Amino acid sequence: MTTATIETIDTPDGPFTILADPDGRVLSSGWTSDAELVVGRLAPAARPSAVAEGRTDAADAARAYYEGDVAAIDGVAVAQTGTALQLAGWSALRGIAPGAPLTYTGFAATLGQPRAVRAAASICARNAPALFVPCHRVLRTDGSLGGFAWGLEVKRRLLDRETALRARG
Repeated sequence: MTTATIETIDTPDGPFTILADPDGRVLSSGWTSDAELVVGRLAPAARPSAVAEGRTDAADAARAYYEGDVAAIDGVAVAQTGTALQLAGWSALRGIAPGAPLTYTGFAATLGQPRAVRAAASICARNAPALFVPCHRVLRTDGSLGGFAWGLEVKRRLLDRETALRARG
């Protein structure tokens, strides 16, 4: 890969950094201003050879999301590498409606593997382009938040925002 572009924007949940490939596809993103942390979410073989600050189209979608258009993130292209199950899982995460989270058990069932709850949780944990692939929309079987790479407080605020917008309908 050639040089990837990285951009950090301000959001109500703190700084949000987006790493995009030369085609504009999001490779990794998260609530931090630490570029190394965002790049580090990628498997070593998937990391860009160089990173330069610049503008990403995905930043506009993230801003629109925070302005109330939670569907703005849906059309953002992402690039992920992984196993067939991981790729299927990441694709399925994009189909979870805002304000209607699934449990890990429900997510595993969506993947056609209802007993693979740990695998479903692992898919979420290894999701690098956070927000654009909304792993925050998956909860523990008991309905509690579970884990989130960017902190449970950010996860809670994202879910609360989406639930409120869905309720306004």
